Amino acid sequence: MTNLYETQLTGARASPQSANSVAAPSGTYAVAIGSELLARRLFGDRFELLADVPGRALLPIVTEWDDDALARLADIDVLVTGWGAPALDDHVADALPNLKAVVHSGGATNSLLSPKMQRTVRLSSAAEVNSVPVAEYSLAMILLACKQVFRSQRMFRERRTHINREIDFPEAGNYGQVVGIVGASKIGRHVIDLLRPFAVRVRVYDPYLSEQEAAELQVEQVSLHELMSESDVVSLHVPLNDETAGMIGAAELAAMAEGATLLNTARGGVVDFEALERELVSGRIDAILDVTDPFEPLPADSPLWECANVIITPHVAGSMGTELRRMGKHVAGELTRALHGEEFLTPVTTSI
Repeated sequence: MTNLYETQLTGARASPQSANSVAAPSGTYAVAIGSELLARRLFGDRFELLADVPGRALLPIVTEWDDDALARLADIDVLVTGWGAPALDDHVADALPNLKAVVHSGGATNSLLSPKMQRTVRLSSAAEVNSVPVAEYSLAMILLACKQVFRSQRMFRERRTHINREIDFPEAGNYGQVVGIVGASKIGRHVIDLLRPFAVRVRVYDPYLSEQEAAELQVEQVSLHELMSESDVVSLHVPLNDETAGMIGAAELAAMAEGATLLNTARGGVVDFEALERELVSGRIDAILDVTDPFEPLPADSPLWECANVIITPHVAGSMGTELRRMGKHVAGELTRALHGEEFLTPVTTSI
């Protein structure tokens, strides 16, 4: 059965160019990604977002580096990768000697390229594009948590009678609430920007954030303990590495005020999960967890599944559904730049 990707792209390029056609192809490219389904979610059912890319596609899509795939792509110039892409190790680097650039349609690239390939290949990542839905998810959860929507719906469901808002929820609302942002990363800064129209006070903990940057962001820099103890909602936006693993430990969680909410869209490992479990089972604080440790899903017997004060979502904060097209559009642009030998819009200079 003919691959729709092959029909659309190679078939279209095979026809004579008209006077109004785009520039001639300036290289070859391929797509190495977890599945063809994901590729279609990114680029369209007929891969229409790649139709105007000025290069020749080498097909079909690669989901694993076997000998046939390596032989077929031996002369490739640019490679598009994504979630679930097979790793580009030294064996692949040796087999693809002409590869000049990799355009990654996902976010993190720290384990994508081998050291040999890092020295010879330009790399672009869609991390900045993927930060948009994560920040939007965070904004929505912060506002709902400050409004105590989750607590009120639980109470309403349990009582099934009139709720006196002034008596039962005297501290609810977004006006004047304190939102703590741990990590002034791309996503953290985007969340700060999205919070500007709302009358909340934003405090940030990030040891690498300068006073000038904090002033430009219009946020107050505080210590981690102060942020944890004085925030109504704490939102985590740090990468997982040796420095951040378990940084939100038992002491930090104990510092949170009763009824405060911890929001984690970063990585489960930045929190001491045993300490978090104890706090949540006690009911003292609330949590919204899009990521967990061990990596989602939690074990079926985890007590957090039964905690009414915990909202667990299946890693949906990042791009999904229609949002994947935004990433696909970005990748098509970066792919075009790579084939023209132009600078990337979102280059990766270090592992992220």
